[in-house]
Amino acid sequence: MTEFSIREYLRSMRLPFCTGCGNMTVISCFLKAVHELGYEDLRKFVFCSGIGCAAWIPSPHFKADSIHTTHGRSIPTATGVKLVRPTLNVVVFGGDGDLVGIGLSHLIHATRRNLDITVIMVNNMIYGMTGGQMAPTTPFKAKTTTTPYGNLERPFDATQLIVAAGACYAARWTTFHIDQLRGAMKRALTTKGFAFIEAISQCPTAFGRRVGLKTPKEMLRWFKEESVPVQKARKMTDGDLVGKIVIGDFVCRERPPFTKTVYETIKEAANDTQAS
Repeated sequence: MTEFSIREYLRSMRLPFCTGCGNMTVISCFLKAVHELGYEDLRKFVFCSGIGCAAWIPSPHFKADSIHTTHGRSIPTATGVKLVRPTLNVVVFGGDGDLVGIGLSHLIHATRRNLDITVIMVNNMIYGMTGGQMAPTTPFKAKTTTTPYGNLERPFDATQLIVAAGACYAARWTTFHIDQLRGAMKRALTTKGFAFIEAISQCPTAFGRRVGLKTPKEMLRWFKEESVPVQKARKMTDGDLVGKIVIGDFVCRERPPFTKTVYETIKEAANDTQAS
């Protein structure tokens, strides 16, 4: 196995992310996880993404086949790819607005079906690319361009939703916890069934400066100080968890993946047709 070099997996293009954006950390963790799993290139992967900052992670920057879809429609596209080419590793990258805003229904039903893909949601808690509007994951009372007096809505707990919908693997880490995030990506990529990772990511440009965290360092310190392991969180009250970030592996279980079920059913139907 050759020594890891991120340049082996990235095209020679300038990345479009703002200074201090957590997307670079997510890229580094993911590609290092891929390398540690024994993939020296991305020929056995297909990446799907929608619209938003995180959607630019794989497309067009990874040296791989990728499909850049319309807003919120990356998972239906990934479904088609996985059903047609079941031996490929199909990975979806998206932001919180893309996946639990406009694309929420697709995310829930892919989880329910146990579609054999990996979904990595980079949660920067805001619509960062379009002006800093409130997102489904924006913290309560946080100021955004559309909530100048603070967000009046409670944020979506995406990972808990995915657990309830039936995922085989679901985890949440922050961009401060780089070793744990990389490990979770490795577990997700080797899961037979639907795997979901929520990567809480800093966005000093659109989110941080509006909530008093003006630098990436300040946001990462926030992640460090306010994170609570999921095992500990389960023993805490809702009041104790206000403002906290619950991190860790939320679920790891085995269920028959959707692709396997589909192909077994096709074979069964073909045998019935021949028999008749």
